Amino acid sequence: MKTLVNVIKRYKVFILLVFVLILLFIFKSEFAFNTISNAKSSFIQMLSVLPPIMLLLGLMDAWVPRETLIKFMGDQSGFIGILLAMLIGSIAAGPMYASFPFTAILIKKGAKFSNVLIFMNAWCLTKVSTLLFEFSSLGYKFTLVRLFIDIPGVILMSYFITLLMGKESINKIYTK
Repeated sequence: MKTLVNVIKRYKVFILLVFVLILLFIFKSEFAFNTISNAKSSFIQMLSVLPPIMLLLGLMDAWVPRETLIKFMGDQSGFIGILLAMLIGSIAAGPMYASFPFTAILIKKGAKFSNVLIFMNAWCLTKVSTLLFEFSSLGYKFTLVRLFIDIPGVILMSYFITLLMGKESINKIYTK
């Protein structure tokens, strides 16, 4: 009985969503079918993205020693750490959820927290693939102005969040 309660607590959001989906089938079946179709499409996309990312993660974890990562992205990395975090995030491919496993590896290997945040924000805002599309669709002026705003914004936001969180909260993240 205790394990059933633990399972329900752990998956309460999922159970709630299944219940909502059942209600949708009863009252708005077309909407429910569209919901399932969208979920299936997202799941298939995720399955196509995650295996190569997991392979790269495994290689990064095995090939990049902790000491090397600390040297280039750790607490004493300075401008090099910022530049490297920005570069890695910018050349990344895939949706945002694909950055989370990389983030975990960076934290595990001792990257400075602000550099981890810079990496994640760069993944979202300065990806080369997005910039190429933006350049061809919206023009070089728009793209350059956005980059001119985003790059310092990413760095400032990362340091600001690090200050707001405090050392105790950040240490909790690194110890988990």
